[in-house]
Amino acid sequence: MKRAFAGAALGVLAFDGIAVASDLPVKARLAPAYDWSGFYLGAHVGYGGAQLGANSNPLPAQGVFLPPTSTGIIGGYQGGYSRQFNNNLVLGLEVDATFISPADTARIGNEPYHTTFDYFATARGRVGYAMGTWLPYATVGFAWGKTKLNVLDADGNIFSTAQKDHVGWTVGAGVETAIGGNWTAKLEYNYIDLSRQTYGLTAFGLPNVDVDPKIHAVKLGMNYRFNDMPSWMPATPIARRVTLPEPTDWNVHVQTTLIGSGYPSFRSPYEGANSLQGSKQFRETFTTTAFLGWRLWDGGEFYFNPELAQGFGFNGTLGVAGFPNGEAQKAGGSYPKIRPQRYMFRQTFGLGGEQEDVPDAPNQLAGKRDVDRITLTVGRFSVGDFFDGNAYAKDPRADFMNWAMWASAAYDFPADLPGFTRGGVLELNRKDWALRAGVFQVPSQPNSDILTFKSGGAVVEFEERHQIFDRPGKVRVGAFINRGNTGSYRGALAIAATDPLLEINDVMASIRRPRDKYGFYLNGEQEIADEIGLFGRASWNDGQNEILSFTDIDRSMSGGLSIKGGRWGRAADTIGIGGAINGLSAAHRDFLAAGGNGLLIGDGRLNYGTERILETFYAYAIDKNFTFTADYQLIVNPAYNADRGPVSIFSGRLHGEF
Repeated sequence: MKRAFAGAALGVLAFDGIAVASDLPVKARLAPAYDWSGFYLGAHVGYGGAQLGANSNPLPAQGVFLPPTSTGIIGGYQGGYSRQFNNNLVLGLEVDATFISPADTARIGNEPYHTTFDYFATARGRVGYAMGTWLPYATVGFAWGKTKLNVLDADGNIFSTAQKDHVGWTVGAGVETAIGGNWTAKLEYNYIDLSRQTYGLTAFGLPNVDVDPKIHAVKLGMNYRFNDMPSWMPATPIARRVTLPEPTDWNVHVQTTLIGSGYPSFRSPYEGANSLQGSKQFRETFTTTAFLGWRLWDGGEFYFNPELAQGFGFNGTLGVAGFPNGEAQKAGGSYPKIRPQRYMFRQTFGLGGEQEDVPDAPNQLAGKRDVDRITLTVGRFSVGDFFDGNAYAKDPRADFMNWAMWASAAYDFPADLPGFTRGGVLELNRKDWALRAGVFQVPSQPNSDILTFKSGGAVVEFEERHQIFDRPGKVRVGAFINRGNTGSYRGALAIAATDPLLEINDVMASIRRPRDKYGFYLNGEQEIADEIGLFGRASWNDGQNEILSFTDIDRSMSGGLSIKGGRWGRAADTIGIGGAINGLSAAHRDFLAAGGNGLLIGDGRLNYGTERILETFYAYAIDKNFTFTADYQLIVNPAYNADRGPVSIFSGRLHGEF
C-alpha cells in the first residue's frame, strides 16, 4: 500500500509538472503540435489521363517528358477550409478546378473529329488524421466538367465545335505536409467519374458520339494557409498554433496578369487572311504563373514555372507586326491551358573576390554570390530571360506592352508558340561587364509549336556597365543566327512568276529547307535623373528567308522614357512613353505584296510604309501586390500597309505579384 501510494503521488507530481509546463511559453515545448485549422488557397500541377468512350477520338494533349494522353500535364487552383479537433481528426472542404495541356500537334491523326476537355472541377470533403506536420487524408465529393468536340475538314482545320457539360462524383486520397512558413505541400490522387453525353453528328454525315469521361489524375500542389481566423469562427488554443521557420533553400512566387484591349473601327478598304479586322474589337488575356525554386547544393539551383494562360490577341494574334499585347500568345484558348513554361537547372561557379547580396525574387534564391562568376543554365526558358534585358522596357506585365517596345524586334529569337525554347546559356560576369552566349532549339517550321533538335539558334551578347555623371547605365550588343526549316522570299516569288495559277503561300511551303537567318541588336539604358530613365533599341536581320518564331520585322528602332512617381508622392507608380519604327527587307515586302502571309501579317496586297508605333502608359500601384495600368497605343500603317489604319488601341492591365 505504501508503494502504491508513493507511485500515485509520483504520478500526481508528474501530471502537475506537465500542467505547469503547459503554462510556459510555447517556445519551451520540445515538440509543439502543428494545427491544420484554417483557410487556405493554392495551386497544383500534375499528370492525368482519361477514357472518353468508344469512338470519341480523344485529342492527344502534351505530356512533356511523359507520354501524351487525353489530358497530358494538368494544373489549376484549389482553396478550402480545414478544422483540427483535439483527437487529431481533421475535417475539411476543398474546391478545385483543373485544366489540361495544349494539343500535341505532332501526334494528331487524320480523324474527322476530336474530343477534348475544357476543364474539370470538384467540390470534396476531406477526412484526415494529423500526425504533427503530416496529414494523410481521404477525399470524396461532387465533380463536374466540360468537354468539347471539334469537327474537322479534309485539311484538318476546325469548322464546327460543340460543347457539353458533365456532372458526376470523385474519390481520392493524399498526404499533405507543412514545409515552411505558412506553406504546405500535398500529393493527391483523384478518380473522377462524369456522366455520359451524346454529341449529334448526323448533320455532318457522321454517327453520334457518346462521350463518357473517366479521369485519373495525380496532382502535386502547394497551399498557403491563413493563420488568422475570422471572428465568427471558434478560436484555436494558441498553445497549439505553430508557425514553421521561413525557408532558406527554396522559395515560391506567383504572378497573375489580366489584360483587356480594344480599338474602335478604323480605315480598312480590304482585308486578307492575316489582317487586323477593320471593325471594332475587344479581346482579353489572362495568365497565372508559379515560380518555384530549390537550392540543390552550394551554387546549384533548380527552377520550375508552371503557367496557366487563357485568352486571345486581336484576330488570334494576327494583323500587326509590333503586336500591342505582350501577353497575347500565338497559342491562345477560350479556357486556360497549362504549360510547364520553365524548368531549368542553374550552376554558379564563384571566382572569388567581392560578393554581392542576392534578394529573394522569382527564379532567384536569396543569398550571396561572387561578383566575378561563371553561370551555366540548361533547360526550358525564354531567350529573353537572359538576353536583350532592359530596366525600363522588358516586361509586358509591368511596363511597355508592345512587342516592338520590350524586345529587339528584328531578333527572331527561337521559341514555340508561347515564346519558350530549350537550350543552354553560359555567362561570365565581371563588375563592369558581362559576356553571355546561348544555343537553343528552334521550331520545326515557321509558327510551329514543335521544337526540334535537327537545327538550332545561337546568340552572343556583350554587356557593358558604366556611370555618366554618377548615373548608372548599360549597353548591350548582340549577334544572332538561326538555322531553321524556312523558305526564301525571292525563291518563292521566282517560282510563282512562272505560273499565274500557283498560290504563293503554297509555293513557299513547298520550298522550305534548312536555311540561315542572322542579325544584330543594340540595346541601351541610362538613368538621367532620380527616378527618370531613357532606353533605346536598334535591331536588324538579313530579311531573305521566312521569319521562324517571333514576328514579321527585319529592321526596328525603339526608344522612350520611364518616370517613377516619387516626384508626385506615388513612389511605386510609373509613367512610360515611347515609340518604335519597324521595317521590312525588299524581298520580304515584295513577298507580302504578291499575296504572301507571314507569321502575324498578310493583307493579300501591300502599299508599303514603315509600321510606326506610339505607346504611353500609367501604372498605378493599388497596394504592395497589385498594379493597374492604363495603356494607349497608336499604330500607323499596321502590317506595313499605308492603305489601312491608323488604329488606336486602349488597354487596361491588372497585375499582381506575391
